[in-house]
Amino acid sequence: MDQRLINIGFGNSVVSGRVIAVVNPKSSPMKKLKDEARDQKKIIDVTEGRRTRSIIITDSNHVILSSVQPETLTQRFSSASYVDPTTTEEG
Repeated sequence: MDQRLINIGFGNSVVSGRVIAVVNPKSSPMKKLKDEARDQKKIIDVTEGRRTRSIIITDSNHVILSSVQPETLTQRFSSASYVDPTTTEEG
């Protein structure tokens, strides 16, 4: 499992290997998902009072609200999982 920490805004991080999806919060199903997570006490709000711009869904069914754009988070996850093929480990 990938154990890299990804910044999701305001000094908060998530373990990249635990994330299932990063989605836009505007759709009706995502609003319902957010409400259900709140009812089940599985919501983590790291927006610091700002507008929710992305929803991060984890493998533990926690829903994380972030004020960082989904595209930005996706880029952070992509760059964290990138392995440079020209480098090799010497052991």
